[in-house]
Amino acid sequence: MQVSVETTSGLERQMTITVPAERIDQDVDKLVAQQARTRRLDGFRPGKVPPKVIKRMFGSAIRQDVLGQVVQESFYSAVQQEKLQPAGTPSIEFKNDKEGEDLQYVATFEVYPEIELKDLSGAEIEKQTAEIEDADLDKMIETLQKQQANWTEVDRAAAEGDRVKIDFEGFIDGEAFEGGKAEGHDLVLGSGSMIPGFEDGLEGKKAGEEFDLEVTFPEDYHAENLKGKAAVFKTKVHSVSAQELPELNEEFFSRFGIEEKELDGFKSEVRKNMERELTQALKMKLKDQVFTELLKANEIDVPAALIDDEIDNLRRQAIQQFGGQDANIDPNMLPKEMFEEQAKRRVSIGLLVQEVVKANELEANEDRVRETIEEMASTYQDPQQVIDWYYSNDQILNQIKSLVLEDQVVDHLVASAKVTEKAVPYEEAIQPAQQQAEETAEAEESEA
Repeated sequence: MQVSVETTSGLERQMTITVPAERIDQDVDKLVAQQARTRRLDGFRPGKVPPKVIKRMFGSAIRQDVLGQVVQESFYSAVQQEKLQPAGTPSIEFKNDKEGEDLQYVATFEVYPEIELKDLSGAEIEKQTAEIEDADLDKMIETLQKQQANWTEVDRAAAEGDRVKIDFEGFIDGEAFEGGKAEGHDLVLGSGSMIPGFEDGLEGKKAGEEFDLEVTFPEDYHAENLKGKAAVFKTKVHSVSAQELPELNEEFFSRFGIEEKELDGFKSEVRKNMERELTQALKMKLKDQVFTELLKANEIDVPAALIDDEIDNLRRQAIQQFGGQDANIDPNMLPKEMFEEQAKRRVSIGLLVQEVVKANELEANEDRVRETIEEMASTYQDPQQVIDWYYSNDQILNQIKSLVLEDQVVDHLVASAKVTEKAVPYEEAIQPAQQQAEETAEAEESEA
């Protein structure tokens, strides 16, 4: 077998492989002989079909099967011989596959990048810390009450927190616009679900009132034709309803799977859940910062094949998240551009994390694996049953080990960076890192 490799661009390689005709002929003869022993044909006893009959009738198909197997085996041997690491499936172009002549084909593929890993000795990491105050706990319990609240119609003007049922139709320069009309729409005042000024304009209105609401669409509104435009919404209020919060009693506690009779016990369980959420949120923010700095310190080429695979994963996740799986929605309908940046970041981080693991010979710490599983199991009624299930399922257990190993990578990287701690309120601490960054950017723009 002859092999030659050419670097076409960046990570792409073209490998030309030549396989002697004798190898192909021998494999074809072996498969013909095998089928002669096993194939049943009319007029021949089982196992007594002459090889020349098999070759005459099925020789073309047999040869194609052999070529496919030879390409697979020879490509694998060639990349080992050349010490290459293919990323993704190669595209194969046959240069010569004539019977009786040497097989020659060109495999085009990308390779994994060679990474000269840099640590985070020059990076500055801000590690957030937070405490759960009594006010945070009270607000959380109020939120839980609102989730279970009832609505009762009232004969008074609408105020913040009330729910109004309305009809409305929007006009710009006297012309109705698409998507600006609704009938019997329920809206909770203060929810922020409508454009600025709309909900404010409903406060003080009573059932039966009809009026015009004058508002302006934000400059960053998602519909291009409405950005920054002044609009008038002709509006009618059908009803005003006030929210009735349920009592904090045993029946209410049980709705959340908490078997407590007293409020103090319920508060204790809610606080534990908040603490778990807080710990996870702070850990994810630190990890996001660390990986962002790791990417800044290590600019690498990323194989397009890996990005495409990750885009497909993100597409499927998006369909599942919005319940589209049952509707048989084709994930490929979602534009590739929606996920490209996120996919590239994920793949880049994955490659760099692997390099950190390899360079520092890291392995998942079994004690941390056990602690992680026990923490996850603690939220269930029978924690030991859940722990046993994790340890009896190798696939799931390996996923946990991967998560723990990723945490160990973060710890290793943080050790080389300059870390400062910053105490923040609970509400800020549990905000996702991306949302917090967007809000900070918006605040800075408004100040400017």
